This record gives sequence, C-alpha cells and structure tokens, in this order.
Amino acid sequence: MTEVGFYHLRSLPLERALPSILERGLAAGHRILVMAGSAERVDHLNDLLWTYNDASFLPHGSARDGNAERQPIWLTAADENPNAATMLVLVDGASSPRLGAYARCCDIFDGNDEAAVAAARRRWKEAKEAGHRLVYWEQVDGKWQKRGGDAG
Repeated sequence: MTEVGFYHLRSLPLERALPSILERGLAAGHRILVMAGSAERVDHLNDLLWTYNDASFLPHGSARDGNAERQPIWLTAADENPNAATMLVLVDGASSPRLGAYARCCDIFDGNDEAAVAAARRRWKEAKEAGHRLVYWEQVDGKWQKRGGDAG
C-alpha cells in the first residue's frame, strides 16, 4: 500500500514548505505530481517554483508548459498522472481516490484553518479505511516532526 504522509502546516505557509518537500521527493528518486485546488492555484505554484530560491531549481511544468512526460514535477488541478509520477502531493484540500497508484503521497494542509483540519481528518479516515500506511507530520519551529501514524 501507499505511504500517505499528512503534513500539518503551522508556522510556515505552503509556499515555503512545498519546495523543500519537492526537493526531498526528487532526491529520493520520485517523479512528482502536485495536485492543487484550481487552475489559478496551479499557475501560482508554477510561478513560485521558478522564484522561491535564487540558488535552487526545481524542474517542473504544467499544462501551460506542455510536455508532461518530460517533467519530473507536474502541477495540475486534475486527478491525472501524465508524467508517470510515483509521488503525489495534495494541496488546497485536493484529494484522489487513486492513492494506491503512487508509492508515496503527501497531503499538506493548513493547520490554522479549522475547515482544512476537519477535511484532512476525513481524508485520513478514508486513507486508513483503504489500508494505506499513514504518517502524521507537524511543523514545529519551522521543521517537520513526526507525531504519529498508523500501520494501515
């Protein structure tokens, strides 16, 4: 089954946390699909990944760039996998019934938004019922700390 990590944002916004998660995923050998809540959000994240750090580069693209099969990181608002990703990153409350198609999934949610926390709890329950291995990560002083999990 897929390992699903739930990432509870507390101190850093998604725009600061996402690039480091993507860097780690690429370093682990994954091709990555980032599923956002809307096409506008995809455009925002696409721009962010070009500018987040002058000393780093994350190879990525979206529908506006094309050539999905050549992109190690693909940004989309659709439940698709055109770059043959092995890691799925869900943001903005996006979800997919196809978690089992990936080796790893990161579900990143805003811990300062009660509606986002409640929705993440529902996704946790669905992933657990589907038999996935669950891990819970929380931001503490800008760093991720593993707080628990479920063997699935």
